[in-house]
Amino acid sequence: MAGAGTWAGPWTAGPVGLPGALVCVRTVMDSNHHSNYKLTKTEKKFLRKQIKARHTLLRHEGVETVSYATQSLVVANGGLGNGVGRSQLLPALEKCGLVDSLLMPPNKPYSFVRYKTAEEARKAYVTLNGKEIVGDSGQKIILYLNFVEKAQWKELGLQALPPGLMVVEEIISSEDEKMLLESVNWAEDIDDQNVQKSLKHRRVKHFGYEFHYENNNVDKDKPLPGGLPDIWDSILEKWLKEGFIKHKPDQLTVNQYEPGHGIPAHIDTHSAFEDEIVSLSLGSEIVMDFKHPDGVTVPVMLPRHSLLVMTGESRYLWTHGITPRKFDTVQASKGHKGGIITSDVGDLTLSKRGIRTSFTFRKVRQTPCNCSYPLVCDSQTKQTSSPSLPGSAREASQLEREHVHRVYEEIAGHFSSTRHTPWPRVVDFLKALPSGSLVADVGCGNGKYLGINQDLYMIGCDRSRSLADICGERRFQALVGDALAVPLRSGSCDACLSIAVIHHLATAERRVAALRELVRLLRPGGTALIYVWAMEQEYNKKKSKYLRENRVSQGKEQETDSDAAAVPVSLGGQVPDVGDQDAPCCVPAIPDCPGEGGNTSDVTDARLPVHTNRTSFHAQDLLVPWHHKGSPGKDKPVGAAGSAPGAVFHRYYHVFREGELEAACQTLSGVHLLQSYYDQGNWCVVLQKV
Repeated sequence: MAGAGTWAGPWTAGPVGLPGALVCVRTVMDSNHHSNYKLTKTEKKFLRKQIKARHTLLRHEGVETVSYATQSLVVANGGLGNGVGRSQLLPALEKCGLVDSLLMPPNKPYSFVRYKTAEEARKAYVTLNGKEIVGDSGQKIILYLNFVEKAQWKELGLQALPPGLMVVEEIISSEDEKMLLESVNWAEDIDDQNVQKSLKHRRVKHFGYEFHYENNNVDKDKPLPGGLPDIWDSILEKWLKEGFIKHKPDQLTVNQYEPGHGIPAHIDTHSAFEDEIVSLSLGSEIVMDFKHPDGVTVPVMLPRHSLLVMTGESRYLWTHGITPRKFDTVQASKGHKGGIITSDVGDLTLSKRGIRTSFTFRKVRQTPCNCSYPLVCDSQTKQTSSPSLPGSAREASQLEREHVHRVYEEIAGHFSSTRHTPWPRVVDFLKALPSGSLVADVGCGNGKYLGINQDLYMIGCDRSRSLADICGERRFQALVGDALAVPLRSGSCDACLSIAVIHHLATAERRVAALRELVRLLRPGGTALIYVWAMEQEYNKKKSKYLRENRVSQGKEQETDSDAAAVPVSLGGQVPDVGDQDAPCCVPAIPDCPGEGGNTSDVTDARLPVHTNRTSFHAQDLLVPWHHKGSPGKDKPVGAAGSAPGAVFHRYYHVFREGELEAACQTLSGVHLLQSYYDQGNWCVVLQKV
């Protein structure tokens, strides 16, 4: 038996299969008994759960079962994502036969097992279905098994450490570890010279300079008395001599993490510290996630006694953080220690966290940062102020031109490459329309909805000529036009779409005008579906997909639906953390109208904040970054002399509070509000013209 399991090549899946073990026992083995056998109440309950597990796998993961015995099974509830490790699951499976491979995808609540023979797999199906096992954290979990032709799992592409990142293993001995941990006196009084802080999820002490969490900086004019503890002098000198560090640090932060605690993803402030940041892990290992602005996430194992060194791109551009959890997904093979947690699903298991103490060393910067990443550098961007919240139609028009129209025109190619999966409830709306209906998609982007229902006559309209051209290349009908002045006859449309468009309009009056324009296009009885981004990204105690999805496959570009982040029709892929809102550019460029109403906010001179992607909103009017991936000669950034892949563009958004979209619709005449709902981070309405 290959404990970790070696596996080559993707496994595909077959048609939907059996409902459960009881049916297997009483129908597969003797079909004559099935018609006469009456299930007990307990057996019926089991069957319901078995069927639900099968349908959940199919709907959300694309895993299809088959109605006959094969060598392979999918084990629902038996996955790393719900606390079942390899050491718990494998022994139970091996009691039924010789296991060829056990594949445990990261963060998924299921796994795949392949036996040497179909008979052994059948035995596991009968024996383990409904069986209760104890997970790594002590919880009781019931397994549900189904046959599959082959396991469906896409391997991630080969990953590499972020540039400038290094993990040095066993840099400290066990004896030195004991000495260093004992040197930290957590019982010291708060007024002691080595300032101690109790944060929400960890204990912290600072030496040399205190780090101020309220502004993520240090007071360079107020060093703490005593400097760094003397115990570190010889250790730092050794690291300098051996080339692990290039500068002797003058600031030390000590963090103690209990199992289940973490630290949010962040970049150490450019203006506060020099290039090199190093962190020593003592007491326990940990998995730290490094994330590039384009969404690529690299999980890195930091073993006990190891030194993490961040320089260059890994220090200045990539965020790093620790997910709060009690177990980490790690390599099962004993030879693997530090570095990247690979995507080999045949070699993953769970590791229980212990108490970890990190010693992070930095050198305080005395001059402004002039790194090669000016768009994310506070030293280089603080001189360029953000635009203000518009107070008039003239200002709103200018804001939309600079931070909507021009941006989408420049990023059209990259934007289109991430827009290919339609959102389910939009698809349902289109498929429910009568055959032959004329539908206008106002703000059609690259036209991903224009071909959904071949029985409809659809025409797209977008403010970006480049996106309209892409629609033409895809043989869709699309024209260039503004959301406030769509070049179609009044009353000519049976239905309209406005998906992730109206939130790009910079005043309440312009947003209502866009709604009024949709109504103008409709015939009496016609309907319009409207989606806008919601301020509430956590609703009814559930986080939206925008907040939940923060990882990406490196092997293939996946779609990112962040504005209207409904669960895609095709599931299984993970969404990059890039803030690639699926917002087509159909925001109007209208003549400036002196005296026309502005934003209803009383604040007209406030600077627009820049949103941090994949986080909750703290303002309704804001700039959302788009991290550009371009190639020479294409998608040249605004104002740049040449192409600059990696540039960050800021797009204006007004995110809607609960009830705000309905209130805007109620100002319209001749309209009936048919439906209003929240869909994974978006407020949505269906209007009918009466």
